[in-house]
Amino acid sequence: MYLSRFLSLHALWVTVSSVMQHYPSVWGHYDVCKTQIYTEEGKVWDYMACQPEARDMIKYVKVTLDPPDITCGDPPETFCAMGNPYMCNNECDASTQELAHPPELMFDLEGRHPSTFWQSTTWKDYPKPLHVNITLSWNKTIELTDNIVITFESGRPDQMILEKSLDYGRTWQPYQYYATDCLDAFHMDPKSVRDLSQHTVLEIICTEEYSTGYMTNSKIIHFEIKDRFAFFAGPRLHNMASLYGQLDTTKKLRDFFTITDLRIRLLRPATGEIYVDEQHLARYFYAISDIRVYGRCKCNLHATGCKEENKRLLCECEHNTTGPDCGKCKKNYQGRPWSPGSYLPIPKGTANICIPSISSIGTNVCDNELLHCQNGGTCINNVRCQCPPAYTGILCEKLKCEREPGGCGQSSARGRPGPGPLLPALLAAWALRGC
Repeated sequence: MYLSRFLSLHALWVTVSSVMQHYPSVWGHYDVCKTQIYTEEGKVWDYMACQPEARDMIKYVKVTLDPPDITCGDPPETFCAMGNPYMCNNECDASTQELAHPPELMFDLEGRHPSTFWQSTTWKDYPKPLHVNITLSWNKTIELTDNIVITFESGRPDQMILEKSLDYGRTWQPYQYYATDCLDAFHMDPKSVRDLSQHTVLEIICTEEYSTGYMTNSKIIHFEIKDRFAFFAGPRLHNMASLYGQLDTTKKLRDFFTITDLRIRLLRPATGEIYVDEQHLARYFYAISDIRVYGRCKCNLHATGCKEENKRLLCECEHNTTGPDCGKCKKNYQGRPWSPGSYLPIPKGTANICIPSISSIGTNVCDNELLHCQNGGTCINNVRCQCPPAYTGILCEKLKCEREPGGCGQSSARGRPGPGPLLPALLAAWALRGC
């Protein structure tokens, strides 16, 4: 008796564990789109909001420079050492691999010594401005999840603007201004992200924190994503539920962390002083050794996968959605308007799956994905439901006894679904599937 009881408890534990291991944690990682649950009616799909894992998005970026001939080395030229601006015997030569500094070295793994980096031409045309636009494009909507980090091999620029696009580069908006003197450069008072709050988190600021000149320990510029998250999730981002709730209900906040392209506008190189030394213009140039952008493919909470296909990122859509961002319902699944998934309620969110169109029922009664056959019916070739003996109808939704003389008596009613403890879960699953 004890053995049989133990085996029964073990079987129950295995069943519960197999279900629970697929559920997101309490903070809502949203790493599963659906799981099967067991009800009195058998197995049904329980759908939830889901999103891809964050990754290094630089692996998929396309970079363009404007002007296109701004990279040093064609023709070869000399420039001054980073640490000693008066030692001007370094050479940039595009025809020699060891001396070339092409744009792809902004993203490579550091393998050569000294470190690899892209470098612009020197400011030989001073006082004409030395302007460079570096555009990073993904041809895909991206949700940022960590700080944007730019590492300069030269001094950090005296003036720079980081911009973003949400429409594949057709229009641009500033993300942040950087300057040694914000008031002089951009007519803005200097601020840091620490000066912001939940109510001003979307404010575009100018910061002087990252614009010192030639300093060996000061090469990095940040755009602080995590510091902005912290206004909602706490300083160590422990309360992600609060952040997800804000992202779910505030479109402007959600759009703030969403991009298709980034543009780095370099407006004035590091000078290290107020005046430009016109006798040593080879001291002034831009050089970037690393750019880091972490994020995830935006799939509107309808996918956990994102694949590269023909050099383009595409969401691996679920919930009967389709499109590069899972932004519409699949054919024959337009029974209600498409909607993005929702982070709420925590931790599983709401899937908002696309349901079959009424017009498609005749040719596609059921499918193994949605399991439309009710009351234990089995889907046969996506065309018809094979019903249990007591049920009938296109989706096995009716008791046979209802068509018989006298209707369903007390004995027949035993076949009806009872109001057991799992019925609410079943109803919730039916509501998600639109059954």
